[in-house]
Amino acid sequence: MEKLYKGVLRFQELFFKKEEDFFKRLSKHQDPEVLFITCADSRVDPALVTQSKPGELFILRNVGNIIPPYDALKDKNSTAAAIEYAVLVLKVTDIIVCGHSNCGAIKSLFKDERELDATAHLRDWLKLAMPVKETVCKTFPGSAQDVIQTYTEKENVLDQIENIESYPFVEQALKDGSLFLHGWYYDIGTGNMYAYVPNTNRFEVIK
Repeated sequence: MEKLYKGVLRFQELFFKKEEDFFKRLSKHQDPEVLFITCADSRVDPALVTQSKPGELFILRNVGNIIPPYDALKDKNSTAAAIEYAVLVLKVTDIIVCGHSNCGAIKSLFKDERELDATAHLRDWLKLAMPVKETVCKTFPGSAQDVIQTYTEKENVLDQIENIESYPFVEQALKDGSLFLHGWYYDIGTGNMYAYVPNTNRFEVIK
């Protein structure tokens, strides 16, 4: 914690004071164009990898960048609440769903369910992504686990995009042409970001 306290002071002294006018303007309202949905993994920093300033991204993070289908969770669904706010209130024009390499949530999909008994909330949350695991295992039977892991991480991005399309207000915005969906995949070890290209059905490096 001491490191964090020192970091706060450095921010105030070295950064905030230099950009005080910017933060005063920012304090009045936010007007982000992008909803960036990604994993809660500590190694993934949306603002860092996109070099975005405060106020430019509306960020939604959860375990495994999972988006419950519309009405899948009736109670206390903060993910759905964030999507509603981004699309209906902030009027974002783009939504990015970004998965990443070596994802712990995806690894947990392949554990015996009994191994997750001590983390009941995590176990139940990951059930939302179980169809992704089943699809990949059927498509690539007998493949090495690291290969399965990567395919599942990428397939999970596409599956969550399908889930977000199940929200009526998202569907309508897509039809109106006021909203666009993007699937990204971040390789932590190389720093490369990949974008899904429907025409090739592949994740291709952004360059």
